[in-house]
Amino acid sequence: MSDTGDTQRPGAGSSVFTERTPRVVAARRLIRRAERTKTGRFLAEGANAAGAALENAPVVHELFATEQAGNRHRELTERARGRGVPVSTITEKAAAGLSETVTPQGILAVCGLVDVPVETALAGTPRLVAVLAGITDPGNAGTVLRTADAAGADAVLFAGQTVDPHNGKCVRASAGSLFHVPVAREPELGSALRACRDAGLRVFGTSGTAHRFAYPGAEWLAGPTAWVFGSEAHGLSEATGVDEFLALPVYGRAESLNLAAAASICLYTSAFTDKPENRHA
Repeated sequence: MSDTGDTQRPGAGSSVFTERTPRVVAARRLIRRAERTKTGRFLAEGANAAGAALENAPVVHELFATEQAGNRHRELTERARGRGVPVSTITEKAAAGLSETVTPQGILAVCGLVDVPVETALAGTPRLVAVLAGITDPGNAGTVLRTADAAGADAVLFAGQTVDPHNGKCVRASAGSLFHVPVAREPELGSALRACRDAGLRVFGTSGTAHRFAYPGAEWLAGPTAWVFGSEAHGLSEATGVDEFLALPVYGRAESLNLAAAASICLYTSAFTDKPENRHA
């Protein structure tokens, strides 16, 4: 839905928005976290993200597109108009100012924030949840979110001092998954873990010193599971409060797996282990 009844023309006397047009200036400010929090809006850059937003986001306020991008993605602009979302043509320079990439795609959606309360994200009977604890790199966070979506996770919780899920790089790295999976933010990791247990989930983390392993079919991974993934530099401490640490064995000489690889193994291991009749389609 849209929050405005504006026509598709950018404004009186002009057919194209420039980098100085007030709505473009306002959208540019959304690159900053403080402005996203203040306005309750964020940018979804690129055809993939904009398309996912138009399909699944509760609110899309506006779609910006250069003339070339609008022609290339005509189906997206028509879908936006069908939802009553204003479609505004912008200059290439305006698109570059709104983009955080080296090569702007020329199409962006201004969306309402998509995160929900933790209780809402964990409502019902979740069987697989990813908890991001202190992950600061937005690319890593978005990749884990994408993996969680692919593995059929029921929710993703951003807990503690973790990057904003609406960060532009995180949105792009999620490849649309930000709009597919319930996402919640919880400032206190302990509160997030208590909410998971209250929802009937057993909470696991990974540690190189754990005595049991995470592998498909392991009986200790059967049933509703929440995986906690720690910061890139420090991982999880023993005091994190998970129910059990499991090991991901390293058979070669690598020091460890990176965050995204470890998350993929853990989430898919749970998906493979869980009984098919208990997984949603």
